[in-house]
Amino acid sequence: MGLRIMVIAFSAAGAVITVTSQQSVNLFGIVMSASYSYSSSFRYKVIADCAVCGLTVLSVILVISLNRPKSNPKNYFYLLLHDLVCVLVLLSACSAAMAIGFVGKFGQSETGWMSICDRVQEFCDKMTVSIVTSFLAVICLFLLTIMSAYNLKSQP
Repeated sequence: MGLRIMVIAFSAAGAVITVTSQQSVNLFGIVMSASYSYSSSFRYKVIADCAVCGLTVLSVILVISLNRPKSNPKNYFYLLLHDLVCVLVLLSACSAAMAIGFVGKFGQSETGWMSICDRVQEFCDKMTVSIVTSFLAVICLFLLTIMSAYNLKSQP
């Protein structure tokens, strides 16, 4: 149960930090602004964080019902399926956001993309923290997937 609470906290924190990450700077009279909404990868990460947070809240209800004496032990399969889908969705969202963040931080000289993190450092720092918190949720979900598989296997 503790890992599920941690998933809820980490994914909610990842979504909130991402949504509140924006910065505007004035460069030689030109206003440059950075926001999560400018990147489809960051928007996908917010949606995935919110979906995983909400689905994990629902899974807490399922876990509580599985602890009842008359519960059907085959419901562990649904818990395994839930954990597996959540870890895959959140991992794909974090990977997409990290790829965009890497280009934003270091640029890509082959394609002529310049780094922007030297200009909007606060935005990049917040996005880094957001991606790290979401990856912590992925790690918790991965551990939950292993535990769900073990519980399913140990059922008669």
